[in-house]
Amino acid sequence: MKQNFTVRQGALDGVEAFLSVAQHRNFRRAAAELGVTPSAISQAVRALEARVGAALFIRTTRSVGLTEAGAQFLSRAKPAFEELVAAGDVARDLGRRPSGLLRLTVPRAVVPILLEPLIASFCQAYPEVEVEIAAGEESVDLAAKGFDAGVRMGQFVAADMIAVRLTPPFPFVIVGSPDYLRRHKRPERIDDLRQHACLRIRRSNGSIAPWSLLNGNKTVEAIVSGPLIAHDFPTMLGAAVEGLGLAQVPAPIAANLVKTGKLVQVLKAFAPTTPGVFLYYPSRHQMMPKLRAFIDHVKGRPVAAGKSRARTRNP
Repeated sequence: MKQNFTVRQGALDGVEAFLSVAQHRNFRRAAAELGVTPSAISQAVRALEARVGAALFIRTTRSVGLTEAGAQFLSRAKPAFEELVAAGDVARDLGRRPSGLLRLTVPRAVVPILLEPLIASFCQAYPEVEVEIAAGEESVDLAAKGFDAGVRMGQFVAADMIAVRLTPPFPFVIVGSPDYLRRHKRPERIDDLRQHACLRIRRSNGSIAPWSLLNGNKTVEAIVSGPLIAHDFPTMLGAAVEGLGLAQVPAPIAANLVKTGKLVQVLKAFAPTTPGVFLYYPSRHQMMPKLRAFIDHVKGRPVAAGKSRARTRNP
């Protein structure tokens, strides 16, 4: 039972007072338990009886008993009120310490190269938090879909979001397998891409993304063609490894394949730089401790030490 009882207008007005009186069969002991005056308890019970339309107690100078209506009301109201109290305790507990379910929406390519080590260390540090990762390329409404935060490349994060940097800026590189480049002349200029099989990606809005390239100090878009349209970068990267064509992908996801010689970077001088990858969320004013803990964990990683974009606010 809560302390500092106050009479409030609404469906639950007087229910706590009724339950306390029903338990003690005494208005004074109920008042002492709730920390109010006996007259406040009496007023609350009378108001409840008026709203219900039936007497709930039989009062004499020596005792307090339940009417038949009171007994029926008690049998339904007590478990319901206890559930409400328990619900409040659970919500209050979630608001005090990192616990509960943390839901994140992230691109598939980010999971193995960025989130897997981060999630592992976070779950070890906060065992009372469960992490759910929804991997997909589409941008989603965090609040409408029930996500606590999202991860996206900086250019795709809405201006009204608070963003925390996860990676430094990185280039979008063009790569092909050694086998493909043996069968086709290595491109040296942007125009050479017309002679190549270029793997493409379909955006979440349904359009096919052009390739973005740096021509001097100017970024240009090249309309390319090829045998495959993918919906995510890992699929396109896998096709490039198999020699299906050239692919333009974020440098971090291709780094190991380039290092091991499974892919070769071409047109290096024309690779544009993107802002990097960010964790984003709607508002620090509605932040639960589980998200606060995750953000602090992210900020503690060396890769997140870079400054955020000017438009972001410090959470």
